[in-house]
Amino acid sequence: MIDTVAFAGALDLLASTPSAWLVVVPGLVIGVIFGAIPGLSISIAMAVFLPATLYMDFLTAILFLTAIFTGGGFGGAIPAILINIPGTSSAVASAFDGFPMSVAGRHGEALGAGLAASVVGTLVGYLLLLFTVDFVAEWVLRLGPTELLVVAIWGLTLIAVLNTASVAKGVAAGIVGLLFSTIGFSDAGQMRGTFGSMYLLDGIPPIAALIGLFAASELFGLVGRDYIVEERAHRVVRLSAILGGIRLALGKPVDLMRGGFIGAGIGMVPGVGSSVANLASYAIAKRRDKDPSRFGKGAPEGVIASEAANSSSEGGSMITLLALGLPGGAGTAILLGAFAMHNVTGGPRFIAENGDVVYALILGNMAQAFLLLLVGTALVFAAGTIVKVPLRLLTPVVMVLSIVGAYAITGNMVGPITVVAGGVLGWAMRRYGYPVAAAVVGLLVGDMAEGELVRSYQITGGDPSFVLDRPITLVLIALLLLSLVPRLLASVRRRARKGAAATAGASPDRG
Repeated sequence: MIDTVAFAGALDLLASTPSAWLVVVPGLVIGVIFGAIPGLSISIAMAVFLPATLYMDFLTAILFLTAIFTGGGFGGAIPAILINIPGTSSAVASAFDGFPMSVAGRHGEALGAGLAASVVGTLVGYLLLLFTVDFVAEWVLRLGPTELLVVAIWGLTLIAVLNTASVAKGVAAGIVGLLFSTIGFSDAGQMRGTFGSMYLLDGIPPIAALIGLFAASELFGLVGRDYIVEERAHRVVRLSAILGGIRLALGKPVDLMRGGFIGAGIGMVPGVGSSVANLASYAIAKRRDKDPSRFGKGAPEGVIASEAANSSSEGGSMITLLALGLPGGAGTAILLGAFAMHNVTGGPRFIAENGDVVYALILGNMAQAFLLLLVGTALVFAAGTIVKVPLRLLTPVVMVLSIVGAYAITGNMVGPITVVAGGVLGWAMRRYGYPVAAAVVGLLVGDMAEGELVRSYQITGGDPSFVLDRPITLVLIALLLLSLVPRLLASVRRRARKGAAATAGASPDRG
């Protein structure tokens, strides 16, 4: 239930911190713009502007970044609907019916429906967070080092396995991130992986690495192209059509609520995120519809299901970030980096000791949803102009912002060098199908996992049978293993089908 004292403190905190409100609208605008540019993403926007939060107080910084997160959730739907190119991975399902609606001349209606679904989805996600964060925090207070170690490993394995790459590549990328997290002094005071360089004694700068792996690597991948999007059709938007789409979406509360709950539920699982939530919500909406054949041909319910889920997953992922200190995906991984910049560690102790700040974050994000309705309506008119920006102008601007921001964080050339090295590594990983997000989460969660491992060893004396007396640890281990089974079975079946097809193709024709 809600802690009324902390809730009242949150209202006072928001009322007495005007700077927190001044950054919300710029954050929403940045998020919508970056989300609307195919090839860029929400995580790139958050990574590029992360250094700017260094000079803000904690509440203002997190509200700014979550505003980018919220705006980007809808921004990705703009090119998906208008030109059939999802601006982000979380808007893939939005293109299934959004673009057919555009072809039929209903692009304004589709954008309005998607915007309304994003607003409602965001509200649903944060309402769930508002009513469950205390329960989750109280429950996780019972977790000891062995349980938290399993939770850290679970988050890493989920984000390594639940992606479009192969299981082996996902796990390998996560291990790379873990190895990078071990550079520098350990919790036991051992110096590792510095190659004799004094600049690595404090380890790899995680924020600079984030900027390089997400932002710089994407920019390297755009080299050689004149424009992100060449096609100019289907970009004229009328206000009346957008308002009609908003009314259409609000007239379907069952679809909105179902998508919102699905997205929030999936978002709670560390490592899954909106990329899975929007596809799962779309599939369920199609299966439960009276006429599933309409989907894929311009059914607004498809856009509503996708956008409600990918927006509500933000609130779900914030539950794991605040209650466990674990990122649910790339966006919350960057939020975790912002926590570290302000010397704040997410988790049950943070919730127990700073309840007013937690509630202020939740209420601030709920207010962002209403502001998104205004900002999104205004910016869809500029969407056509955004995607016309030549890459020869866009690429250097974003790259310079990344380099300067990294230097501001570290105060020396380690930051810019890390950005460039991370960019090259990230580009190579994308080029060969390795998930960058898994490496980033490995880098961020590695310190937590190592610390809990050391504490677990100190408590158990190195005796693994200690976990047999920890039922919560055993349950978490079982859930971890069960979460890996579906993907592993799917991988085995896919290889078996490929093998059977290859055998059939190699067999002589006996007919």
